[in-house]
Amino acid sequence: MSVKRYDNEPFEFTIPVLIIGGGACGLSAALAASDAGAAVLVLERDPVPLGTTAMSSGLIPAAGTKVQREAGITDDDPQRFADDLVNKTGGALEPGRALTICAASTQTVDWLIDCHDIPLSLFVTAGSLPGHSRARLHGTPNRTGEELMAALQTAAENAGVDVLTNAIATALLVDGDNSIRGVEVSRPDGSIERIGCDTLILATCGFAGNRELVSRNIPELENIEAHTHPGAQGDALLWGEELGAATGDLAAYQGHANIAAGHGLLVSWLAISEGGFQVNSEGHRFSNEARGYSEQAVDVAAQPDGFAWTIYDQRIDTLMHEIAEYREVRLAGALLTADTIPELARKIRIPADMLSETMTEIETLARSGANDRFGRSFSPDKRLEPPFIAVKVNPALFHTQGGLEVDEHARVFDREGNPLPNLYAGGGAARGVSGPGSSGYVAGNGLMTATTLGRLAGEAAAGQAIAASAGLGRADA
Repeated sequence: MSVKRYDNEPFEFTIPVLIIGGGACGLSAALAASDAGAAVLVLERDPVPLGTTAMSSGLIPAAGTKVQREAGITDDDPQRFADDLVNKTGGALEPGRALTICAASTQTVDWLIDCHDIPLSLFVTAGSLPGHSRARLHGTPNRTGEELMAALQTAAENAGVDVLTNAIATALLVDGDNSIRGVEVSRPDGSIERIGCDTLILATCGFAGNRELVSRNIPELENIEAHTHPGAQGDALLWGEELGAATGDLAAYQGHANIAAGHGLLVSWLAISEGGFQVNSEGHRFSNEARGYSEQAVDVAAQPDGFAWTIYDQRIDTLMHEIAEYREVRLAGALLTADTIPELARKIRIPADMLSETMTEIETLARSGANDRFGRSFSPDKRLEPPFIAVKVNPALFHTQGGLEVDEHARVFDREGNPLPNLYAGGGAARGVSGPGSSGYVAGNGLMTATTLGRLAGEAAAGQAIAASAGLGRADA
C-alpha cells in the first residue's frame, strides 16, 4: 500500500464518490451517497462483498429506535447508551463523541429499515451482555453477519449502486494539498487500473491481520490467533499515516474468549452473562468473566495451555438457540453434557473435587449476593441447574477498534486538527468508540461505527461531490 503524487495522467474514468471496501461500512456509505443523489462506486477486494461483517453476529446497537419502542422498550435513548459506553471505558471515551455516535446510530438503524428494507429486529436476550443496560442490539432474523451482508447487497443492487469486485486498491493518488485524485486498482489478471474520484471513503477492515501492526500497537495480543478477514491488514491506517492523518485508540480492540476449540466457531457470551463461568485445565476460575469477552481473551490466553472450559446449563443453551452460529457449534459436536458436576468433570478431564468446590462457591455467592475474589457477583435468578454443558474454548483477536480520527461527518483530519480535503473513513478504518484498550468494547461497537460512520461519510462525501460539480467548491469551504 502506498500514497503517490498524482502525475496528471488521465484516469480510465472518474466517479464522484469512490469507496474502498464493500463490507457493512462501505455498503452503508454507498447507500447514503446514492440516496443523496451522487454517483458512487464501491471497490471490493473479494469476489463477493463480505468483510469482517460476515464473520460477526451482524448485530447493530442503537437506542431509542422504532424497533425498541415496538418491543416495549421506551426507557432507552442515545444519552443512556452514551453513558453506558463512557462507563465501560472507565471514562476514557469523550462523552460528547459518544453521544454524537449514539444519536446517529439511532437514525442509521431506522434508515436501514425504513429506506432500504434491511430486516432488523431486536435481540431482546442480548440486553444482559456486558456494557448494555438495555436490550438495544438489532439484527437480521438468524443473527448472522452473512445474512446482514446479503441484505445490504440486495439493497445496494436495488439502489443501482455499482460494486466492482476482485479489485484491490494498491495506491492513493494525491495532489499537492493532499486532495485524493484517484486510486490505483489491481485486477486478477495483474493489470492496474486508475480510477479518479471527487471524494474518497475508506471503508476497509482494521489491522487485526497485520502482525507487525498488532505487535506495535497491541503487544499483549501478538501471539493470539487472529479470527478476522484476510483483508484486515491496516491499509487505511498506513495510507492515513503517510498523509499525515491523526490517529486514535490504536491499542483498542475486540477480542473474544469463547471460540469453540478446533472448530473456529463463536460461542455467544450469553453463556457467561446469563450465569455461566470459565475454568482452566486445572479446574480453577481465574478472573471476573462478567467484565466482558474482549478483556477476558487475554486472561484465557494466560492459562495453562492457553484455553478454558466454558460451563453453563440447558436454560442458557436454549437462550442461545436464536443465534445461527451457536446452532453450528451444537451440530459440530463441540458441546459436552452431563447430569452432574462430577460427571462433567470426568468428561472434561479436570479434578471433580475442584469443579464441585467451584460450583458450591458460585451457589453460595448467588444466595448471599456477595462478590467473589475477582469482583463478580452471581444472580440467584440465574443459578445453574442440571443438565450442565461444557465447551472447550480458545481466545482470539477479532478486530481492532482504533484508526483514523474522524469528525461528526466522518471526515478524516490531520495531526493539526484540520480536515483533509476530500477523505472520509468509517468502520475498521476509523477510530471507534471503545476507548484506548480492550475493556471498553461492548457487543456491536464495531458494526455501529461501520454502519453509522459509513452513512455519515456517504452523506457528506455526496454533498461535497455535488457541490464541487455545481462549481461551489468544497463542501466544507
